[in-house]
Amino acid sequence: MTDWQGKRYWIVGASEGLGREVAKRISAAGAEVIVSARNEDRLTSLVAELGGRASYVTLDVTDINAVQAAAAQIGHIDGVVYLAGVYWPMKASEWDNERADMMGQINYLGASRVVGAVIGQMVDRGRGHIVLTGSLSGFRGLPGAIGYCASKAGIMALAESMQADLRKTDIQVQLINPGFIKTRLTDKNDFAMPFIMEPRKAAQIFFEHMNSDDFKRSFPVPFAWLFRLSQFMPDWMYYRLFGAK
Repeated sequence: MTDWQGKRYWIVGASEGLGREVAKRISAAGAEVIVSARNEDRLTSLVAELGGRASYVTLDVTDINAVQAAAAQIGHIDGVVYLAGVYWPMKASEWDNERADMMGQINYLGASRVVGAVIGQMVDRGRGHIVLTGSLSGFRGLPGAIGYCASKAGIMALAESMQADLRKTDIQVQLINPGFIKTRLTDKNDFAMPFIMEPRKAAQIFFEHMNSDDFKRSFPVPFAWLFRLSQFMPDWMYYRLFGAK
């Protein structure tokens, strides 16, 4: 169990949904939280709700200079949790360059920028905690998910590469891959979403993993096993099952 008392955590993508609920869990455990997102109104309401040691820094993660400035303003942290993400359903035949680019910018490159802005201080101290949010959709390509699947696969590979480099240090890297969570993003879907979870329940699983020594967790478990096993399917079988009908 992690000792949260006296710790400082920067939570990026905390204004709503899963990120907001995770911020509540970390704050309730006794840590000081600094929450970031683009929407200042949602951040101020979250900080007021949290009470205690909580503050906010508005941030656009697509701007590397803004990320570096925010990290400098925040200063010392014990951990960073990256939950920022955007999503639009998109088929290859209906490609939207602007939206595809934004998913890459926020879901993957934003995480890289944030980690790059804080990992130096963790290396210098010889300890730290970095938590990245992947997705079950990142295990293998899915129909109607141009941009999103690729961005989540990227962040999952990023976490795995960091773990390969840092596993012998006291900088803990964790990757959490949720399935469907009922948020403004999944409201865009017009298909059935098996095992869809409320943000509060998903945040509890997320926080439980942060209290563990394990690198990776994918949930909900039955759905996660389906996606993990799909990696071993031959292409003809996979695309017959998961490809466009």
